[in-house]
Amino acid sequence: MMDELELLKKDWQKREQDLPRLSYDEIYQMIWKKSSSVVRWIFYISIIEFLLPHLLYLLPSFREGMNYDFSEQLGISNTLLALTILQYSVAIYFIVQFYRRYREISVLDNARNLMNGILRTRRTVKHYVIFALSMVLVFFGVFIVGMYLDENLAETLNLHPENTNTSPEQLKWIVMGVMAIAGVLFTALMAGIYFLLYGLLTRKLFRNYKELKRIEH
Repeated sequence: MMDELELLKKDWQKREQDLPRLSYDEIYQMIWKKSSSVVRWIFYISIIEFLLPHLLYLLPSFREGMNYDFSEQLGISNTLLALTILQYSVAIYFIVQFYRRYREISVLDNARNLMNGILRTRRTVKHYVIFALSMVLVFFGVFIVGMYLDENLAETLNLHPENTNTSPEQLKWIVMGVMAIAGVLFTALMAGIYFLLYGLLTRKLFRNYKELKRIEH
């Protein structure tokens, strides 16, 4: 039995010697290329995310479903416009940052700089996701405040409280509650989408970081 084990061990050692061994530079080049590809995809996805609402607006059904009169009736149209400008400005800023991270990683020449580039990219993605989800909550919050300040919300929404055996005040709180729940659910949905898109990519980056850290030591 021991002889058979020894023979198997020698055979395995012989096969192991025949396997190609990657040098430090070859491993670094593989990780560098994978990291560059991941950051490039983060950049592409951020552009698609920025353009998608505008592409949807080209669809007649989507355009008809957008009711801008509602925000004007609530008196929040100027606030929404200011928030939209802020959102676009910051989104463009992050897109530029993603491009810069991609360009930085594409020209790095050593593992230490690549590790730092990966950490910077992950940090930029984290800040972008936090900002995007915060803006979703802020937009819903503005609508809720507008509803609260509207003394004739039932009339604004073309609702008829008498048909539901509720007072206009009760109906206002019900509508605000529904809007708040919708805001939380939509934010959770967006968080799930961001987790699938950016989360998967940043986890790949972190695996590359850990591999670089391992070969550096």
